Amino acid sequence: MAATPELPPHDGPVLSVVDMHTGGEPLRIVLSGAPVPQGRTLLEKRRWVLEHADWVRRVLLLEPRGHWDMYGALMVPSEEPEAHLGVLFMHNQGYSTMCGHAIIALGRFAVDYGLVKELRGPEVPVNIHCPCGLVRAYVSYTGGRSGAVRFHSVPAFAFATDVTVDVPGYGKVVVDIAYGGAFYAFISAERFGLDVCTSRTRDLVDAAAAVTSSVKAQVKLDHPDSDDLSFLYGTILTDGKEAYSKEPTANICVFADSQVDRSPTGSGVTARVALQYHKGLLQLEQTRTFRSGATDSLFTGKAVKETTCGDFRAVVVEVSGQAYYTGASNFVLENEDSLKNGFLLK
Repeated sequence: MAATPELPPHDGPVLSVVDMHTGGEPLRIVLSGAPVPQGRTLLEKRRWVLEHADWVRRVLLLEPRGHWDMYGALMVPSEEPEAHLGVLFMHNQGYSTMCGHAIIALGRFAVDYGLVKELRGPEVPVNIHCPCGLVRAYVSYTGGRSGAVRFHSVPAFAFATDVTVDVPGYGKVVVDIAYGGAFYAFISAERFGLDVCTSRTRDLVDAAAAVTSSVKAQVKLDHPDSDDLSFLYGTILTDGKEAYSKEPTANICVFADSQVDRSPTGSGVTARVALQYHKGLLQLEQTRTFRSGATDSLFTGKAVKETTCGDFRAVVVEVSGQAYYTGASNFVLENEDSLKNGFLLK
């Protein structure tokens, strides 16, 4: 990758990044310039960054260096002996617990940037410690080049099905809630008279954001492992095609503060596979293809093993996709710049 241009003299810190995308969803990976977070565990480091170093997220993801829907990854030390890297996921509102599109990108990145020493094809294992737990990625590697990535999730499960919530402006709606490293509410876009592939993005965002707000207010979520995982990350509107088919099923994910995922959403696919398995619509090792309603990009997903998570019957889900490099940059903060810490226009 070509070296970035030299910056003129300045009086502030420099943040170096590599940019990638997975299915159209961006990922800005921090190479250097961020403080090393304090804390014994990754979740403690996540809290420390939120309290003491949130400027990194704001500078890199918000305008003028980013945009409303930018996504980021901050690599941090991991306490997991098996991990090749630890990571905190950043978005327009804060910090997620899991991000599948980022895992796919980070798998390639870890191989290409020397974070994994054993480079033997046809696949290189890359263990990535996320706030939700250890995720195992497998990066195709032939002819000295990295390629497609698949990963095995933390235990994924259906939290609750057929939950009725009162959504202002839309009335009572019925949602399913499932966990794939983060909690999502699922509902067919048809309930709102919308189509995930052809309706205006603004209309899809409004409906999904309203569902998210109502579920947060009316449904108490609980994860067996940690209270830090017990929150609704977003709502995924689907095309309603839950029964198994060889044809792709489409969805669009609206998460954080009305942020729209351009990819089919890796953790969302994980949760959706777990939900379909729970309902008897998918069998073990039965692969489905999931399409982004935003970009038509594709992920595949399948349940590979039954397991448990606390009292929940769970599955390990495999998700596959492809990430690509888009660039590398040095970003600078000049102390006299009144907008140096970033802003957003909605």
